[in-house]
Amino acid sequence: MRNLIIIFLAVFMVFPAKSQELPQLFLDVNQDDLGNVSNEFQEYFFKALKQKGIENYEKAITALEKCLELNTEKAVVYFELGRNYRELEQFDKSIENLKKARELAPKEESILVYLFQTYGMTKDYEGAISTVKELIPIDEAYKEDLANLYFLNENYDEALSLLDKLDENLGANSYRNSLRRQVYARTKNNGAQINNLQESITANPDIEQNYLNLIYIYTEQGEDEEAFRVAQELLETNPGSSLAHLALYKFQLDKGETDAAVASMKVVFKSEEIDTESKFKVLNDFLSFVQDNPEYEEQLIEVAGNLTEWENAPKLYEQVGQYYLKKNNREDALKFFELGLNENPGNFELIKNTLLLQLEFKKYESAKEVSEDALESFPSQPMLYLLQAVALNELEDFEAAEESLIFGLDYLIDDKRMEFDFYSQLSISYSGMNNADKAEEYRRKAENLKKEIN
Repeated sequence: MRNLIIIFLAVFMVFPAKSQELPQLFLDVNQDDLGNVSNEFQEYFFKALKQKGIENYEKAITALEKCLELNTEKAVVYFELGRNYRELEQFDKSIENLKKARELAPKEESILVYLFQTYGMTKDYEGAISTVKELIPIDEAYKEDLANLYFLNENYDEALSLLDKLDENLGANSYRNSLRRQVYARTKNNGAQINNLQESITANPDIEQNYLNLIYIYTEQGEDEEAFRVAQELLETNPGSSLAHLALYKFQLDKGETDAAVASMKVVFKSEEIDTESKFKVLNDFLSFVQDNPEYEEQLIEVAGNLTEWENAPKLYEQVGQYYLKKNNREDALKFFELGLNENPGNFELIKNTLLLQLEFKKYESAKEVSEDALESFPSQPMLYLLQAVALNELEDFEAAEESLIFGLDYLIDDKRMEFDFYSQLSISYSGMNNADKAEEYRRKAENLKKEIN
């Protein structure tokens, strides 16, 4: 495999956390969405979108200001200005434009989401709270965001009250449990909380959430034995409770009760009651445990192998893939990355990692297909064009590789290492097309860049 693959494997095998996705309207704008506007307006507007796509935010703003000279009544223009100013960390201007967009489209979800997030970035939690309250009639799922904002704004009673109502109506989840623990830690009134929860358990022993809340408080205080006792009490009172196993497995691991811990984790993965995020945490804990105790790797492989039966969760596949990658078992890593990508084709990091391993294992047809699909979602990402071209060159489809490389170069900005890889691949493409002069030209360009890099 060519040096390109080694370079990219070293640089791009990263797994950042995925950020919150925004509603699509106003994010994917086509000509019909703009309504009745002039051709000149359309030209400036789509120029702004292109410039933003390649991170030229100042030029995007200039084009959007031209749009405003032609028409001041389009909410989407102010929305785009708000997005570009936020990328430049000019938050006051971002909020100013997002508020103008809201005035023109007061019930547009994507505007409100972007506005409340920007308020949050400036720690204007009052503004964020006010905006989220406008979102709740659109989608009650934003109540969780409101609870988080209450916490950040130190409105702890409001946060706990809202969390309790959400748990009562929807059942518990890992996000709300984590937020509740943070409120308890911040208020440091654990004694009153413990007494209240113990009374609630006595009065209503079938309500599992009270046990879990009590376990969390004991755990935060470092009283692991008390937490373990409550988890066992939960299982005795509710023998069919999968949530009890969600609490127990960690204590069992810490106590060296590995068989019991593995059994509890299997219950967690099979449960339809437990959310994906909690299952992801359980798997992450198990992976960490196996790294320190490799003799239990067979149990891990058994759990991983049953993921397709237990949970259709791409994050779980990705985490298992990462584990195998750290163990330098790259073939199994690719297997789980591909499973994750099948379920979550819009995960850009997963796309990159899958492509790199496919190229490493000479799965060129698969890499060609993955890159083609990915470019439909990420048409301005130069690396995708480069990786596509590597696959095409290996398949001896040199003309298609050249086209992909030339197109991708238009999106490349200030990245000499990647530019070197583009030129190297272009040299291969032209050699394959028997164009010796062009091949030599790009070989020299690559050599010159290599000297600069070194």
